[in-house]
Amino acid sequence: MKTLKIPEATITRLSVYSRYLAHVDRRGVTTISSGEIADGVGVSPAQVRKDLAYFGEFGTRGVGYNVKDLYWHIIKILGLNTTWSVVIIGAGNLGTALSMYGGFRERGFKVVGIFDNDPHKIGYRLNGVEIYPMERLKEIIEREKANIAIIAVPADHAQDVANLLVETSIQGILNFAPRALNVPDHIELRNVDLSVNLELLTFNLAVRRNMKGAR
Repeated sequence: MKTLKIPEATITRLSVYSRYLAHVDRRGVTTISSGEIADGVGVSPAQVRKDLAYFGEFGTRGVGYNVKDLYWHIIKILGLNTTWSVVIIGAGNLGTALSMYGGFRERGFKVVGIFDNDPHKIGYRLNGVEIYPMERLKEIIEREKANIAIIAVPADHAQDVANLLVETSIQGILNFAPRALNVPDHIELRNVDLSVNLELLTFNLAVRRNMKGAR
């Protein structure tokens, strides 16, 4: 793989491409062109070719790409050719919904533990996964060799949870709490702010509405 700096937008699109390739593979499609991928995911053929070109040469000019081969190339690029063990911190509404999401297992993410500080929830199972007390966080992470933690707690508690995770072998954190977190550089941190995404959506809707009103 080339050592160029890869735009995050490219990685996002690769994830979309892989899902689309899995879809057409299930339909029995064996060969696909950049134009067909582009039509299926809503980008231009040139964008598809540019995104793939960061990682090497795929396909045959005038023929296209072998669907299975390209799918597995992308899966390897995304690091999904192995299983990632995940813990979820917070067994509230969001944590419960995340634990029930079937897409995690389909993409190679295995939830191995859920944690909460509510004694009434401890010992119960969500989608077959046990809810543990926070006191056992490090123990379970080490036992299950968890790589990734998902923070799904109220904003006021998110940094405290992050501080606890820093003391474990966790390598990456996906933070759903609506606040910025401070973690050491050796931990990969990604923030998912649902409100921000909704506000981006409403901004674009408002722009469209204003454009229609100006006509």
